[in-house]
Amino acid sequence: MTAVQMGALNAEILRNLGTISEDESMLTRVAKYLRKVVKDMHNDPTLFTKEEFLARVDKANQGPLYRLNEGESLDEFLRRQGYDL
Repeated sequence: MTAVQMGALNAEILRNLGTISEDESMLTRVAKYLRKVVKDMHNDPTLFTKEEFLARVDKANQGPLYRLNEGESLDEFLRRQGYDL
């Protein structure tokens, strides 16, 4: 997401929060949902920093490299790797 898109999204969220800020029950629901989202975000094992991502790429580059042959299907590739399909 670009900085411009992020700015537009933040502005939209703030506008919407301003709209619901006068309805206490709706504001309570949004606050509860946001707490859940933040908690889930911190518990998501698929999230990692740029440095962690680059470290994983470097580690993957050190392992064996497998390539599909030209015109080879995924099934053919997996059979060539020893998988019984």
